[in-house]
Amino acid sequence: MSIACSQCGTLVELAPLRPGTRAECPTCANPLERTVGRSLSAALACALATFILLFPANMLPLLSVAMLGMHRESRLLSGITMLWAHHWPMLAILIGAFAFVLPFIRYGLLALVLVFVRVARRPPGLGMAFRWAMALDPWSMPDVFLIGLAIGYSRVAATLSVRLEWGGLCFIAAALLAMVARATLDPRTVWRAIGPEESGPAPAQATISCTACDLVVAAANEGSRCPRCALTLHARKPDSLARTIALLVAGFVLFIPANVYPMSTDLELGAYVPHRIVDGIRELYEAGLWPLGILIFCTSIAIPFLKLAGLGWLLVSTRRRSVAHLRLKTRLYRFIEEIGRWSSTDVFTIAVFLPLIQFGALATARAARGAVAFILVVILTMLASRVFDPRLMWDAGLENERERRV
Repeated sequence: MSIACSQCGTLVELAPLRPGTRAECPTCANPLERTVGRSLSAALACALATFILLFPANMLPLLSVAMLGMHRESRLLSGITMLWAHHWPMLAILIGAFAFVLPFIRYGLLALVLVFVRVARRPPGLGMAFRWAMALDPWSMPDVFLIGLAIGYSRVAATLSVRLEWGGLCFIAAALLAMVARATLDPRTVWRAIGPEESGPAPAQATISCTACDLVVAAANEGSRCPRCALTLHARKPDSLARTIALLVAGFVLFIPANVYPMSTDLELGAYVPHRIVDGIRELYEAGLWPLGILIFCTSIAIPFLKLAGLGWLLVSTRRRSVAHLRLKTRLYRFIEEIGRWSSTDVFTIAVFLPLIQFGALATARAARGAVAFILVVILTMLASRVFDPRLMWDAGLENERERRV
């Protein structure tokens, strides 16, 4: 059975693996299939449990505080509605999508697909449903919101007594199960169950591959739908370099205000106190929570800069048709693609503690313009990594190498 590596385009003959083994692309070392620690039954159980737990997790209070006889609760929806009421609609919509709407869709679709795979049924549209479930994976962020919940709890607990409520316990369980579902799922096994790959093409036959399920088809099918997942087939992602450059430039422009302007503003005893990312890191260090301070520095400053600089290097390398370190660059691309979502932690923290700190003139928290710039940087860099086609690096490098040999 033949598939094409989505990272370098190499055609690979890949038979079903024995339990406890893994297969890598011989050219770029991209993991193609893993059976180590993978289980469709475990992935199904965790995905279904995550979907069910998200209902109480999103409806019940996450945290609660009390001060001078006043009681405040934080729900996910209360943070979103408060952002909307405070005239930050873009922030409210994006946080609501990543932390509330998309997790329901992602894990509902995933559980549905895995149920059909387990009972060996393939209704029409099953491949498209699994493609959407996998495409929504990086944008569905209960695990990232869990880190924001922990940081929001720590930030408020530094001055007030905070109680973890039932919604918070359900959300912790849902986020942990979501991580287990991601870790135990082997997409290749599911794709093979939805539509088996055929044997390798004839040596002289031109082929292209689907970038979602890696199915190899004749090049004459370009522009039509993939027979397995219904994605429109292209030899390479259309206008990949131009779109990536545009997204990176926008990300670089917003990176400065995201770090210069405050993420939130607190009213404390009549005085407004702005909180930038570096201010939050400093407060965590001063409170003795230096591990969380390091985590915020990595997710909010180091990772966004690494994504921008790393993708910039890959673009320059492709334009220069460099043949050097192609494996290293491909590994860097995979790393950037995986870590991009974790930069949302600081913005999610605002949604957690905002409803808790509403005590009038004594203490009131509001979001600020830096939060909007920051979440846009996260989205732009995630989009840039997804529209960039790493196969173009290999195409350009191999073409340059062939020209040198002539």
